[in-house]
Amino acid sequence: MNSSFDKPIESEGDKKRKLWRKLFLINLCVSLVLVAAFWLPQKLVGLQKFLDSPSVDIPGEGELAKKKKKKPVVPSPPVQLANLLNTKVATVNASSEKEYVYFDFSSGEPVKIHDPSSLEWDLAFRRSKVISNGGASSKIGQAGLIDLGVVGFDTVTEVPTENYVLDVSTRTDTENSVLLKPYNYNYFTHKLKPKKNVYAARTADNKFAKFQFLNFYCDNKEVGCVTIRYVYQDNGTNSFLKSVGEVSKASIDLPPAAKSTTSF
Repeated sequence: MNSSFDKPIESEGDKKRKLWRKLFLINLCVSLVLVAAFWLPQKLVGLQKFLDSPSVDIPGEGELAKKKKKKPVVPSPPVQLANLLNTKVATVNASSEKEYVYFDFSSGEPVKIHDPSSLEWDLAFRRSKVISNGGASSKIGQAGLIDLGVVGFDTVTEVPTENYVLDVSTRTDTENSVLLKPYNYNYFTHKLKPKKNVYAARTADNKFAKFQFLNFYCDNKEVGCVTIRYVYQDNGTNSFLKSVGEVSKASIDLPPAAKSTTSF
């Protein structure tokens, strides 16, 4: 007959060993939770940046990754800064969640627009959202955009003349697919960081500019103040090099990359 006297009596050492096992398992579980909460989001952000990198070539479905022979890179001849059109910087306060702020490359300033179907603006900003004066956003504007990728801003001496992407209408809004996400979002800090991409813009009146985002934050740390650096070519060509006459008038002292800064 079984009774309580048949059960072995645990020694003090056995009790301590069981207690240490439980504490070890608890510490292990807590460590795994902390790793999942802090380390994993950073790794996911790093993985997303890696996948967004232009150097990443993921094979399509059903395809095997093959090593491609790299073509030798032929360095471009250096461009003298004196030959480049001056780069300007502008900050547009577009912190409103409802209203667009319209920007004109030719003047380098925001403009008040009563009818978006005009040639008086090229880009429009609403917080971190950007559209252009062409396609679904305008009846007569010729504006469009091209993503030139991560390249040196001053190395872009000319931009394409064709194949610019126009705005399209969606169920809820108007957008340009080139600038759906001109920033990287940090899931850990919840901050926006501008991508280093350089963009080509065909303006509303069929001229050309290049620009790059520098910041999306106002002085009070709120999202909505968009800062870009840009070069606008007003003679209708797609080149950002000065003409012979302009170069001859240039001073021997080279101007800084960002000659003028405008804030609105």
